[in-house]
Amino acid sequence: MLRRSRRSFLGLIGSVGAWPLTARARTVRTVGVLALGTPPLEPFLVALREGLREVGYSEDRNLRLDVRSADGKATQLAPLAAELVRLKVDVIVAYQTPSSIAAKQATSAIPIVFSSVGDPLGTKLIESFARPGGNVTGSSAGSVEIAGKSVELIRELLPDMQRLAVLANETDPFTKGYIEAISEASRRTGLQLEPVMRRPADPLEPAFDRIAAVGAGAVIVQGSLVRKEAADLALRRRLPSISTPSVWTQLGGLLTYSAHFGALMKETAAYVGKVLDGSKPGALPVVFPTRFDLTINLKTAKALGLQIPLTLLRRADEVIE
Repeated sequence: MLRRSRRSFLGLIGSVGAWPLTARARTVRTVGVLALGTPPLEPFLVALREGLREVGYSEDRNLRLDVRSADGKATQLAPLAAELVRLKVDVIVAYQTPSSIAAKQATSAIPIVFSSVGDPLGTKLIESFARPGGNVTGSSAGSVEIAGKSVELIRELLPDMQRLAVLANETDPFTKGYIEAISEASRRTGLQLEPVMRRPADPLEPAFDRIAAVGAGAVIVQGSLVRKEAADLALRRRLPSISTPSVWTQLGGLLTYSAHFGALMKETAAYVGKVLDGSKPGALPVVFPTRFDLTINLKTAKALGLQIPLTLLRRADEVIE
């Protein structure tokens, strides 16, 4: 599959900045990773390892990663978080909102660095953005803002569409705010919205049956429900689809609109390095994305019989051909 990048990322932008490599003690530090498992975890782990190497921590020298994935089963997050606490890891990296909430509920002592969380203040992960408080800090994915923009992109692609579906995660604490943001954007653009709720481990075909039955012209898939089955079903039902994890278009989804994944992972790794070096997480301000990327899968567009507007193609950061 050929990819063509439309812009180059010229360096880490944001409040954390790039750290110079510094000498680290030879003592091995243990970082626990907690994730729901949807979207697929491997791209996150690859980027996290790369970012940690850049701040002086690598598994061949002074780092151990203990990874725990719930494989889409939200009920497993609490016991997995408790397991990391029992292992007495030095810091927990929690990927997305469900894992971050589970980690915070499991410990008030072990530092937690969350990554790609949609609304850390609204979900009560933090006390404020400037001073998160307690043992928690991390990076926001800006998902509330992205949710509204996703509706606008779908409307631009399908100007005559009347009804839009959102496939949302019944167990994600962020879902309420996520649907509210999409509802507001739908009202603003004259669309009727059909929310369809599923759990991450549930079969998704009944959800797509519902979406087809109500006559939705496109679907927004919440990030914590992203998996290959969802992309395949959207294509099979000839539904244009958009989501936030960068892996969505790689799985066959039509559009991804999200905070720049590489930059978010650098921010996450930089904060993990700071915490391992002695910084208090509660005093480190939450990091916000400063760049958002649009990716278009032209192979999927062709399979759907869609002509992508030239104005949209020109704005794309990456086009998958």
